[in-house]
Amino acid sequence: MANIIELKDIKKVYGTVVKTEVLHGVDLEIEDSSFLSIVGQSGSGKSTLMNIMGTLDQPTSGEIKIAGKQTNKMNKNELASVRNETIGFIFQFHYLLPEFTAFENVILPYRIKGLKPSKEIMERAKELMEVVEISKVKDNLAPNMSGGQQQRTAIARALINNPKIILADEPTGNLDSDTSAKVFSLMRDLNKRYGTTFVIITHDRRIAEETDRIVEIRDGNIFNDIKR
Repeated sequence: MANIIELKDIKKVYGTVVKTEVLHGVDLEIEDSSFLSIVGQSGSGKSTLMNIMGTLDQPTSGEIKIAGKQTNKMNKNELASVRNETIGFIFQFHYLLPEFTAFENVILPYRIKGLKPSKEIMERAKELMEVVEISKVKDNLAPNMSGGQQQRTAIARALINNPKIILADEPTGNLDSDTSAKVFSLMRDLNKRYGTTFVIITHDRRIAEETDRIVEIRDGNIFNDIKR
């Protein structure tokens, strides 16, 4: 199967006077439609790696290809387009807008394009909300939902533009164990249903063990890469 993400000799250095190299020439290929985790202790470089894969940050050197496009040479507008059309983000904290309903939060990425949501987009939002089982609270403001419902809303929002890739940064880290298991199971189902590539960043080895591939980062290098 073709690769959806390709990282070649990725280095990241922070600072100008005192320089700190966080990533030391990382090579990583991720296949389309895969379901994998990236694990590592705090400070290992896993979040920096995710930010680079998500085009939220640029490497100091190295080459990045996202869905066949080399992003490390793109300008800000081009990168924003890649993020909006190709990548969905799920974070530990859902970052829903509190003054918006669940449904309005789900269609927000489409509004960012400056376009009025089409009938097809509205129907897709309703379908996604049914899939993630939040249709009953679609008219609730974000603060009037449970933690699990808020995270499910964030997942639907991440999928509204039909992205090829979902980057999930500690997506269950703010939930209790039962809700975490349900949210993880949902992500697995979405991977199978839509063929969306899921890259889950986590420090929780139990979560990682449930994915098809575990990439372990230590001190800015890939220490282990296990395909299950």
